Parts: sequence; structure tokens; C-alpha cells
Amino acid sequence: PAMHVPVACEALAAGKHVIVEKPIAGSVAEADRLVKVSQETGRRVFPVFQYRFGRAFAQLRALEAAGLTGAPRVASLETHWNRNAGYYAAASWRGTWDREMGGAILSHAIHIHDLIARFFGPVADVSAMLATSINPIETEDCAALAFRMRGGALVTSSVTLGAANDASRLRLVFEHLTAESGSNPYAPGEDFWRFFARDPLRQPVIDRAVAEAPVGPEGFAGFLAAVANALDGEPDDAVSLRDGLNSIELVSAIYLADRTGARVSLPLDRDLPICAGWRPGSAA
Repeated sequence: PAMHVPVACEALAAGKHVIVEKPIAGSVAEADRLVKVSQETGRRVFPVFQYRFGRAFAQLRALEAAGLTGAPRVASLETHWNRNAGYYAAASWRGTWDREMGGAILSHAIHIHDLIARFFGPVADVSAMLATSINPIETEDCAALAFRMRGGALVTSSVTLGAANDASRLRLVFEHLTAESGSNPYAPGEDFWRFFARDPLRQPVIDRAVAEAPVGPEGFAGFLAAVANALDGEPDDAVSLRDGLNSIELVSAIYLADRTGARVSLPLDRDLPICAGWRPGSAA
């Protein structure tokens, strides 16, 4: 992660569009720098959030477009994975503040948090409790989080790297329906989802919209297809640099909320020390 912004800025200065792995930066200040260079060069940056591309999310987008979801209300998220001592021994940078720059929040749950922002809108404020309970590492490996979204919806997110098996789950409650994922840990959108109408009379309409939803390439293939469409000037669902910046602001807010015990509002005031970096010692 420490190399993402310097390398991306060099490529932008050379006139190239850039694909950047998550996390796009190690601080809000770095992410802001990337935004500035992208604007100055007129080149685009595409953060890698491949979880967005899958059959289930295409179905949910179709329901959204047809006006069948209604307003988002409540969601619960689970990122429950297994990372044992061997995982950290295989790469010395893992679990360190200097090189990985974060733990379960930065490297694992960042995908599911991007998904909730995609379907529930921007996060307005964050409460967080983090812990290092599973392995003798520097960074966090467990978290209990609560988000209030800008539109008023409430979200809880449970994160651990100490589960017996790997599973990611989402349950999204909208005004008119509830969407429930399977447990595919690394491609939840490619899993089979269930969509329940709050009014049983609407269930056939929802089922038909789900069955007829156009489904494109999934995972990385879907991500790259969206990038190609964006660069060709065609309609696209490409991940934007703004999406990447929002994810870095959310990571920063989570760390700040945990360390201060206070609810943290977004977007972050750029004068906050956490914007310069979330590694220990950066937050007020």
C-alpha cells in the first residue's frame, strides 16, 4: 500500500490512465494528492473494488432502477475470515503498521464497506471498537462497527480474522424488500441471493425483475470491462477515484472513532491529524 500513490502519480504524469489496488492510499492526504494529480493530468484512476461486479449486484441494481427497493433502512454486514499464524509468516509485511499500514479494516473489510456505500449511499458518521485478539500482530484483527448513512439508514459491520471458516454475508433491508446474500467470502456478488418482498403481492414483480436483470462479466473481468467502457466513452459502472477516496476517509474515521471513543462525522475535516495518517500516533 505504501507504494500505491507514488507509482500511480508517476504513471499519471506520463499520461497514463491508472488502475490502483485497494487501498488506494495510506492516508486521506495521500488520496487527496492522487485526486489532484488526476485532475491536473486529465487522466483517470480506477480503484480495484471487484466485489461490485456479480450477478446478485446486477440484480439489485435492476431492482433499484425499477423503483422496487425503496429507501435503504438497515443493513448488517459480516466479514468473518480465518487468518492463522501461517498467513502472517508467509509475508513479513502482513499485520504491520509500517508496511501493510492496517489490518482487518484496511485489507479485508474494505470491500464489503465499499459495497454498502454503493447501495446505501455515503457514510455520515461512524462508531467503532477494534481489537487484536487472534494473532500476535500489530494491527487489528477484530472489529464491531456502526455507521449512520447520509440518507438516514443504519448499518452494523462485524469483522474478524478468527473465524473457523471464511464467510462474507450481507443482509440489506430496504423500504420494499430485503436482500440476503449467501456466504461466499471473496465474491459475494457471484453468490445466489434471495430477495424478499415486504408486501407478498409484490413478490412476483420482484422475482421477474431479478430473472430478467442483465448480467455482465463478474469479479475482475467485470471490473476491467467497466474500465474499458469508461475509457471508450460508453455507459459504465466503473469504480471512480471518488469511491476510492471515500473508502480511505471511512478507514480513517473508523480508526479515529476507536481511539477516541467518539462518533466521527464524514467527510473528515482535513485539519484533523488522522488525515495525515492513521498509524498509531497520528490521531488526536
